[in-house]
Amino acid sequence: MKLRPLHDRVVVKRIEQETTTASGIVIPGSAAEKPDQGEVLAVGPGKHDDQGKLVAMAVKVGDRVLFGKYAGQTVKVDGDELMVMREDDLMAVIEK
Repeated sequence: MKLRPLHDRVVVKRIEQETTTASGIVIPGSAAEKPDQGEVLAVGPGKHDDQGKLVAMAVKVGDRVLFGKYAGQTVKVDGDELMVMREDDLMAVIEK
């Protein structure tokens, strides 16, 4: 990857959700909402606390995460649409 996040930022790729409801109805792409789940592709080193110590990140590359609808900034890298956001914008890690 050619994108290295700084401080407490992470790079996330959205995970597309199914476009069919439980009853079998297909939802067209224009009506579907953007997914709120993604996979962490890159993690910054963390941020410094008031004493100057580096606070390690709670997420790692490969984690599946939940984030808010309007979280982060969307960027295009090598044709892929990625999101760059602060670790604070992440709500949860999805355990396998």
